[in-house]
Amino acid sequence: SIVEHTPNPENIVALAAKMCYSKCSVDELREKVSKNDQREFIKKLIGMGHLTPIEHVSITYAVEGVSRALLAQITRHRLATFCVKSQRYVGERSGAGKETFNYIVPPSIKKLGDKYVRVFDDQMKTIQGFYDFWHDKLGESEKTIEVQNEDARFVLPNAAETKFVFTMNARELFHFFSLRLCMRAQWEIRALAGKMYKLAQGVAPVLFSYAGAPCKFGNCKEGTLKCKKGTTR
Repeated sequence: SIVEHTPNPENIVALAAKMCYSKCSVDELREKVSKNDQREFIKKLIGMGHLTPIEHVSITYAVEGVSRALLAQITRHRLATFCVKSQRYVGERSGAGKETFNYIVPPSIKKLGDKYVRVFDDQMKTIQGFYDFWHDKLGESEKTIEVQNEDARFVLPNAAETKFVFTMNARELFHFFSLRLCMRAQWEIRALAGKMYKLAQGVAPVLFSYAGAPCKFGNCKEGTLKCKKGTTR
């Protein structure tokens, strides 16, 4: 979901861009920038490759119900700000009605049928046992719960569920969408990118109509690997 975004984003992009080429004051430009101006000027900017003005637009997303594997991928996009659920301050000890930590089951395993989903579930329960063992063992010598959590977490898998809030500017979102909407992107982050893209279109439909995987614009850069199933970025 979107937590917050720059208000009037397309107006800001057009206003900032026009400032580069005009002698008018900010107030004069503000009065002159119409909806049609925004549409045409954004088209011109994208065509020129002049993307600095779109950096004035940012979107803050809240994400939950995803794996730590996804977190490792999305944080590679360094021109963003992330706040992530801590495994140090938020422990995963079982008990009080909690059988295991929350985790994500890959669709490929679900396709194998309930029998193999149960195998996966049992494996997660085993890992929970490892976590509980070290959490309790460390509790015998360590004084703070944070130390127990931060060292017991080393046995947790990439499947462990996480949640986070992050902010990207529009230029970084363009880059993100170009990579993560590609069919060669890993399934989980591609699904997230698709949801993010739809939400971004609701915020700035004209601007984000120019975003997406390169194949959307007839410019696939994957060469002989384009759209081959089973290969991931």
